[in-house]
Amino acid sequence: MLWRRLNGEVLRLPIKEAVEETIVRETEAGYKLKVCIGTDSQVYGTETEYATVIVFLREKRGGFMFISNDRTTIRTGIKERMLIEVARSIEVAYELCDIFNEFDVDMEVHADINTNPQFKSNEALREAMGYIMGMGYAFKAKPEAFASSSCADKMVN
Repeated sequence: MLWRRLNGEVLRLPIKEAVEETIVRETEAGYKLKVCIGTDSQVYGTETEYATVIVFLREKRGGFMFISNDRTTIRTGIKERMLIEVARSIEVAYELCDIFNEFDVDMEVHADINTNPQFKSNEALREAMGYIMGMGYAFKAKPEAFASSSCADKMVN
């Protein structure tokens, strides 16, 4: 996965090193961090674009994020696409969880899935929640899942 900052600057280090460097820098600057990881997708004709974000929240001091975009031509239904989004977020969380544990940084995985049964994405809620919590991660769904439903949503072109 290729990662970048919001300003478009490509991260030169592997994501694990970039995250560790970021946590060290922010901690030394006196910030208490929390990290939220989320993915959103959008279907455009025959392509689906995914955006995964790692959102760093500075306690009472705003935040920033790293972004990775990817496109595929594999067609899926809404439930499968929601679970692919969750799987992408978990893949990133799993790669980075040792760093978060080492530096005592709280982490949540956000799913762009509506808790209201009237919405189609709700079909994937139970499976997504079980998947995320089964991995031992804190889980948030809409409307609290801002990393996926707001941040990643804005990064899907």
